[in-house]
Amino acid sequence: MEHFVEPAVSVSDLHARRGSRKVLDALSLTIPAGLVVGLIGPSGSGKTTLMRAIVGVQVVQSGSVSVFGQPAGSASLRRRVGYVTQEASVYDDLTVRQNLDYFRAVLGAGRADVGRVLEATDLGPNAGQLTGSLSGGQRSRVSLAVALLGSPELLVLDEPTVGLDPVLRRDLWALFHRLAAGGTSLLVSSHVMDEAARCDRLLLMRGGEVLADDTPDGLLAATGTTDIEAAFLTLIEERE
Repeated sequence: MEHFVEPAVSVSDLHARRGSRKVLDALSLTIPAGLVVGLIGPSGSGKTTLMRAIVGVQVVQSGSVSVFGQPAGSASLRRRVGYVTQEASVYDDLTVRQNLDYFRAVLGAGRADVGRVLEATDLGPNAGQLTGSLSGGQRSRVSLAVALLGSPELLVLDEPTVGLDPVLRRDLWALFHRLAAGGTSLLVSSHVMDEAARCDRLLLMRGGEVLADDTPDGLLAATGTTDIEAAFLTLIEERE
């Protein structure tokens, strides 16, 4: 008898607007647990709005979003979901370690967590620096380190590799897969097509719609292409 594993996220008939513009239009999808799922699409495709809805901070017109079977934004999910926005959400006038100590106390995470996330994000050498003095890529890593505190079951990461050098990008993707291997579910957005191949599963978005929900290999096979960008263009041409 096959064992049913509840998805990390279920979205049903979701509608969202920004002013008078439709951003998400009758969007329905599921995000499997324990995988690195890539949310891939150009800027303005609705990726950030969808992620905000999953975290529970987005006003929506209709539809539903559940995370681990609970309505998105429920108090019971606050320690189970980590969220990294495109803009670093940390205090510039605190050192990296002070930021982590503060957020650790807020989350009720153990003291050893600070050392763990510093190592995971390669921020150990910067622990004593004021966060405001770091580069944009380093500040983004501090936000990621904060999101890792308490070992959340779902990580929602909005373009976490923007501005990072290739070596650090590679190391972060390796970290994402280690987390998934340990049971964490990850939703990682990007507008860079070459990052799609690093994901276990892909959601390709354009114009507030999901054009494809498949594995990278499945997507290439279905479109008869050899790279994700070509597959994306094929799907757009078919839709038009």
